[in-house]
Amino acid sequence: MILGFVEVSRESLALAEAEAVSAAEALGGRAGDAHGMTDSLVAVELPDLPSFQTLAGRLALARRCLIPLPAPDGVVSAAATQGGRGGTASFRRIGRPSGGGVDDGILACGRAFKTGGGSIDLDRPTRRFWLAQGPDQAERLLEEVAAIDRVAPTRRRMPLLPFRRPVSLPPKLARAAVNLARVVPGDAVMDPFLGTGALLAEAGLLGGRVYGIDRDPAMVRGSLRNFSYLGVGAEEFVVGDAREVGFSNASIRFSAIVTDTPYGRSSSTGGASVAELIEEVMRRWSERLAPDGRILLIAPAGPAPPELPAQPRYRIPIRVHRSLTREFRLYERARSTSGS
Repeated sequence: MILGFVEVSRESLALAEAEAVSAAEALGGRAGDAHGMTDSLVAVELPDLPSFQTLAGRLALARRCLIPLPAPDGVVSAAATQGGRGGTASFRRIGRPSGGGVDDGILACGRAFKTGGGSIDLDRPTRRFWLAQGPDQAERLLEEVAAIDRVAPTRRRMPLLPFRRPVSLPPKLARAAVNLARVVPGDAVMDPFLGTGALLAEAGLLGGRVYGIDRDPAMVRGSLRNFSYLGVGAEEFVVGDAREVGFSNASIRFSAIVTDTPYGRSSSTGGASVAELIEEVMRRWSERLAPDGRILLIAPAGPAPPELPAQPRYRIPIRVHRSLTREFRLYERARSTSGS
């Protein structure tokens, strides 16, 4: 395993940290030892270097993936000396905007890199290095191995899609939720409260085979329009009550169930209270999980979670909109089985 770090964005720090670890687990990795690094760096271990490129392609609430460089005799700048070899590089500090005051650590690393035969190019470097300082004031030099595309999710925002509704889960939060559910290519993923399809769109973009249910035919038609626009295929979308209808393949087992439960006056629940509806629907569909299946439930913050195969591994409250706070809950069936 190779130790690396994900620099997460601080917009939703708890969710960003959980996303980084969960996405690493989806790629056969695990959480790593942060070694006293700053809290914006999440340590992960992955099988090989190409896996960090794949990880960067999955993440939404992050900035870059980095690999620590060994510092001979504890001298950070010595790592930069070894990195020269005639290339070009930039050196910056994690969490500090460029153009600030003089940074002696950065200057020392730059000089060392040039001593090793390299040159500094802040605009188009062939390599990018970052200096990080932990709570113990110790510094480490990290090399960026992959950058997260932070623009791509903005192109999937609701105002830019052909089918629009006033409120929908932002693509960055939808992607983070799907990463918590550890969706990988080929997984069967279903959403019993399809809505605008934001969650399943992100699952499909990660290679999942997606199934959805919504009682409103307009939502099903609109979601399919958005999927076509995004280049995502849908296995089967069904119109009806998720407590009653099913899919054409009655024996299918799902690797993950991901859903943003109904809320707001515009939500149709067929006369049942939202809490009752969530309880009934999730109890029914949790029986269709694969042995290692996961449930990612986004629900109102505060109330007790529904009775599902296990207690949530994560319960992370997130302010989705100005007056709306939702809780991201990850349930894991495998953990329930092993603990019984």
